[in-house]
Amino acid sequence: MSGHSKWSTIKHKKGAKDAKRAKIFTRLIKELTVAARDGADPDANPRLRLAIQNAKGANMPKDNIQRAIKKGAGAEGESYFEQNFEGYGPGGIGIYVECTTDNTNRTVANVRSYFTKGGGNLGTNGSLDFIFDRKGVFVIDPTTIEMDLDDLEMELIDGGAEEVEREDGSIFVYTSFEDFGNMNKKLEELGIEPKSAEAQRIPNSTSEVGVDVAKQVLRLIDLFEEDDDVNNIYHNMELTDEIMASME
Repeated sequence: MSGHSKWSTIKHKKGAKDAKRAKIFTRLIKELTVAARDGADPDANPRLRLAIQNAKGANMPKDNIQRAIKKGAGAEGESYFEQNFEGYGPGGIGIYVECTTDNTNRTVANVRSYFTKGGGNLGTNGSLDFIFDRKGVFVIDPTTIEMDLDDLEMELIDGGAEEVEREDGSIFVYTSFEDFGNMNKKLEELGIEPKSAEAQRIPNSTSEVGVDVAKQVLRLIDLFEEDDDVNNIYHNMELTDEIMASME
């Protein structure tokens, strides 16, 4: 299975995020709540089915999952809205921020202030369309796979996989956004439940900056990650070996 350095930016940041268990649970609860608005039956609600799958993959307790679903499906459910922001950080690095919020004015003000404090600036929607491609990203635990991995790769390609790679004890599968649903169906056919399945924004090219600028960008990203309204942050900074060494 082949590796591809163009994905490394996302996975290094995702690894950092995965260490923040409480933050992940907050994001997943919001997604469960929003998804449950379209019905509490996961068999009839693909978005909810995917949200439950991701929550299980993060080892969220079953009671927490059920409470979030009931909250979203009930009349007393909180009104969450999805908001995306695009801007530039130090060194001209593109930064895409995905949020889910119950107060849009608060979120807009906070995101704008983070960009300003971090030496960047908030842009207009669509300003980063040329930098990021939306992709389906599936993470599979190879220890749960009974079939030969070469045969698995062929099946995944048949389901729309553009890239299949192994790293850090997991199998990462990348599809076009249009094939996201097809890959979900293929995995169901194979009896495979991924650890996570998400639509992510992958940079189609990366920009290299010096260590000092990289640290400024990472401090800005930390500001975003501390905000409970923020779900995901994507950037197109190349994480060179020198930058990674400076983070240790």
